[in-house]
Amino acid sequence: MKNICVFGLGYIGLPTAAMFAHHGANVIGVDINQHAVDTINQGKIHIVEPGLEAIVKQSVDKGNLKASLTPVHSDAYLIAVPTPFKGQDHEPDLSYIQAVSKALAPLLQKGDVVILESTSPVGATEKMVEWLAEERSDLTFPKYHEPDVEADIFVAYCPERVLPGKVVEELIVNDRVIGGMTRQSTLKAKEVYQRFVTGELLATNSRTAEMAKLTENAFRDVNIAFANELSIIADKLDINVWELIELANHHPRVNILQPGAGVGGHCIAVDPWFIVNKNPNEAKIIRAAREINDYKPEWVIEKISAEVDKLKTQGIEKPTVALLGLAFKPNIDDLRESPAVSIAQKMLNSASANVLLVEPNIDKLPKGLESGKLATLKEAMDKADIIAILVAHDEFKKERLPNDTKVIDAVGII
Repeated sequence: MKNICVFGLGYIGLPTAAMFAHHGANVIGVDINQHAVDTINQGKIHIVEPGLEAIVKQSVDKGNLKASLTPVHSDAYLIAVPTPFKGQDHEPDLSYIQAVSKALAPLLQKGDVVILESTSPVGATEKMVEWLAEERSDLTFPKYHEPDVEADIFVAYCPERVLPGKVVEELIVNDRVIGGMTRQSTLKAKEVYQRFVTGELLATNSRTAEMAKLTENAFRDVNIAFANELSIIADKLDINVWELIELANHHPRVNILQPGAGVGGHCIAVDPWFIVNKNPNEAKIIRAAREINDYKPEWVIEKISAEVDKLKTQGIEKPTVALLGLAFKPNIDDLRESPAVSIAQKMLNSASANVLLVEPNIDKLPKGLESGKLATLKEAMDKADIIAILVAHDEFKKERLPNDTKVIDAVGII
């Protein structure tokens, strides 16, 4: 399959498009963001991902990669658009997938392959097929309950399993789940990824593939929740949680993760809710883990606010608080679902302190934080009465913190 169209040129879609192009495919990347399209067509990137820009530039220069606002007919279509949730009940929002389905449907021809990569609730691939079929009654589409019945279009769900900061490497070497709506769809999707994936391509059906992705992230969420809950308990008992975990991990069958300011990113902070939303009575541990991790930023705010109140009783009318880090994990620029952003927003809204925001991986503050000040690390060190370390960026690990400033370390740098 030589011609590939990738919908969504974000943190997953762009590296995926670039990887196919780098390995000889003709790739059209589609996005609604004009800035992203223009940037990519200049051989540059609009996100931070080590090693990616060189691949994009080479692929654009060779003519193998082009970004566009509109799709063109291809042999295979990959969909990597956002799937957030909406409302208080964390109902999945599939509107982006629906929009792509409507844009894609007129281009389909018999034998084409459609692959959904977006992290989605179980049944999303089947819903996508319904939207495609509504637009193209002249074509037949696969049915989940008829895995051996051939159709005009091949459809599969194939989630990514990559770590921001290592996407270029992990797209190639990580094993990949290939979940076809039918057995033939699975085989066709495997052919697509065989172009560059050296990891094992694990065949299954679409529902199992969807649930596998959610299960992987829910598992990680539960383990992080244990560490975060432990940090709250240890604080009440006046125990150093970092030492506690280090000691416990000397047990040959114990491997406790490190606590933090919460859980962020589009995957772990979102995906478990897809399971809970669909199975509210059964997903007890998964719900509890989500609630613990969602509470952790509030706990960090409580710790900061307590120190602010102490300084006010000492005569400092409006203390200055420096929040170190806004990204959802170290050494990246991705702020999606970041607990640090949530903490920053609430601190700014409370107006109880002057707030300095330090994030070395961005040039300007995102929507919702415009009222804050993006400061350098040196400026924060010089001016802050209280420093809260929210993300373990390498820059923060190298900095010597002032002895006369109260430090709240949510990520264990100290």
